[in-house]
Amino acid sequence: MKGAPDSIINRCSTIYIDGTDVEMNDYWRNQFNSAYLEIGKLGERVLGFCDLHLSSSEYPYGYSFNMNECNFPVNNLRFLGLMSMTDPPKVAVPSTIMNCRSAGIKVVMVTGDHPIIAKSIARATNIISEDSETIEDIAERLDTFPELVNPRNAKAFVIHGNDLGGKSSAEIDALLRDYTEIVFARTSPQQKAIIVEGEYNIINKEISRSMLCLACQRQGAIVTMIGGSISDSLAFRQADVRVFMGSVIFFLFFII
Repeated sequence: MKGAPDSIINRCSTIYIDGTDVEMNDYWRNQFNSAYLEIGKLGERVLGFCDLHLSSSEYPYGYSFNMNECNFPVNNLRFLGLMSMTDPPKVAVPSTIMNCRSAGIKVVMVTGDHPIIAKSIARATNIISEDSETIEDIAERLDTFPELVNPRNAKAFVIHGNDLGGKSSAEIDALLRDYTEIVFARTSPQQKAIIVEGEYNIINKEISRSMLCLACQRQGAIVTMIGGSISDSLAFRQADVRVFMGSVIFFLFFII
């Protein structure tokens, strides 16, 4: 099995080390987190891999595996390792982002990547400019905890999609209004939203891309959405202008 490393590791009870299966404990989880974050800071996309030996008597040759019903084990797996891939942004992207800002266009990045990876890509493309700091950057510079940093001192903001689950419409509106450079990480096409009379209800306490578009429009913005797959169709329907460009990170461009 392969997938988002943090999801893969949560399904594993052992780890493959030097030809031996070792029990997954806090030490190995910390080793995993350190390696994952170190690679993520380089802006590389990371996949986690795991496996499980299946009994030939219970799962004989020709067994019909059903992904919808999951008629096979998906927990207590063996973690194998990480693989990273790099796809650097086109040379013209940073200057294009700056030109958008000069024209009064605010650029918001929405991605399924881990926040660390998303932040690195955002820095490389000028979505987070060189002189901008997030709350975490300020905390690191002052050698303190992020919770002790005044959020108003940060110009940029990177937030996990799930962290928006308990926020009201007004709170999300304030987030989009108060920060000039924003990255929404770990947002998924599978996250569901119901939009009713200009408001939205959150299912499973998760944020969706169409909800972000709606939040921008509530502020009087004309929203252009750039996406890369059919899974972005719900958000496309909500946008004022839609651009489909194949495999790209998902962006919101809006003018206030």
